[in-house]
Amino acid sequence: MKFIFGFLLIIGVLVIVPAVDLAFAAGDEPGEYLDRRVVIWNLFYKMMTVAFTVGSVVSGTIIWQVWRFRESHPKATPTRYEGTDW
Repeated sequence: MKFIFGFLLIIGVLVIVPAVDLAFAAGDEPGEYLDRRVVIWNLFYKMMTVAFTVGSVVSGTIIWQVWRFRESHPKATPTRYEGTDW
């Protein structure tokens, strides 16, 4: 539960910080304007980088679990809940 709360907190910060940055992104000088297309694409690429990183970690974990706990693994033994049929 603690891990899930920390994970959701990190994801929340990743969403809130760019939103606050955009809210206060007006320039100090009166003639400075914010090009929203550039900011939106920048935010898109940052979030896609995070999404690909998280996806890679999840995919790697799934591949590792499938490889580690396969039935033909030499050290694979049934747990006490599975019984000893084989």
